[in-house]
Amino acid sequence: MTYHNTKLNIPFQPPVLPQLTNVADLISHTSIDYYHTANDLPAYWDALVPEKQIFLRHTYLQTLEENCPEGMRFCYLAFSIDQQPIGVAACQIKYFKGDETLNEPPVAEKDPCYFKAVARHFKSFVARQVEFNTLVCGSLLLTGEHGYFFDERIPKKTVIQVLMKGLEQAREELSKRNIPISLTLLKDFFEDTHTEISPPLVNDKFLEFTVQPNMVLDLRAEWVQFEDYLSAMSSKYRVRAKRAAKKGKKIVRKEMSLEEIEANEARIYELYEGVSKNAGFNTFVLHPKYFTSLKRNLADKFKLIACYVEDRLVGFYTTILDGDELEAHFLGFEYEFNRTAQIYLNMLYDMIKIGLEYRVHRIVFARTALEIKSSVGATPREMYCYMRHSNNFPNKFLKNFFDYLNPVEEWTQRRPFKE
Repeated sequence: MTYHNTKLNIPFQPPVLPQLTNVADLISHTSIDYYHTANDLPAYWDALVPEKQIFLRHTYLQTLEENCPEGMRFCYLAFSIDQQPIGVAACQIKYFKGDETLNEPPVAEKDPCYFKAVARHFKSFVARQVEFNTLVCGSLLLTGEHGYFFDERIPKKTVIQVLMKGLEQAREELSKRNIPISLTLLKDFFEDTHTEISPPLVNDKFLEFTVQPNMVLDLRAEWVQFEDYLSAMSSKYRVRAKRAAKKGKKIVRKEMSLEEIEANEARIYELYEGVSKNAGFNTFVLHPKYFTSLKRNLADKFKLIACYVEDRLVGFYTTILDGDELEAHFLGFEYEFNRTAQIYLNMLYDMIKIGLEYRVHRIVFARTALEIKSSVGATPREMYCYMRHSNNFPNKFLKNFFDYLNPVEEWTQRRPFKE
């Protein structure tokens, strides 16, 4: 039975799970419904997904779908046993073209290092040969486990096998729509989840790999104010924080309302693009109206803080409140002010202040800029991903190919807190 009631706030009771004796029985009894758009999601979707998982709830999914990055499409899966809902999954379909994803600096006509020039040319050549549709369980815009949610009474190793069945059905549905899927990607699992789901995925010929870690700051219970956080630091890092604050005095921060975000949409997007284009490996570019739509739909859970110097908008950063976590979302700034006012470091400290105000348990700073994030106390959490090509032959070389194209950030982990 497929539910098509779009009123997502109906009362919902946890299902009575049947007494199935083994995994095979549970999988065979699971029904899977496929949805092409968030508008068609079943009535129980938001009732099943906890409020603390905002990125899997209808409001965010609808927002992203209506203001999606170019070349991105979506599909959704709902799982049930004997008409009792047990889980949901949100997927993205992205046309991947290697040379558009790789942001290598242009090769000089006469590079001072011959081998470096040859390596860049070869890397660009390899990237140009690669293009395919990828089915992603998870979100390319986020770091973390945001691809699916199942009734917590079902073991993770069972969930992943049910999910694989659903992804196979999604590939079949997409093929009917002339969207052939070459690569399936399950992204961003923490260590505890990885331990349970890895065996069935590897047995099903998925390749396991890691990418840059997720930088997470756990906020201690005794940190009530920002001064408490600073007091936990060694003197070297307290001095660094105060020096950054002094340099950043010229920066005026202002939380923007919906109307202000909309009025400054073009400038905000220009600042975002300036930072995004400097990333070495980029699988998407945000829609220009993404931030406006987030504010309209997420209201107080979404903040866009604008940074002004002499009445000129020179930077911004965004945060999303996700239950007991604060997600450090996208940002942008003029690089000149990173040198003169340490604007990026000051943004990180500002996000910590917001996290303390919200009394969240942790701040998720995501990937990139690993060293400077560690300098404010964030620690790396290894993230595991899994991918499988539809053909066995290229599947053997897939991991080596992505390792080759994906830039490696050399960094030193900083430990700012007193032992």
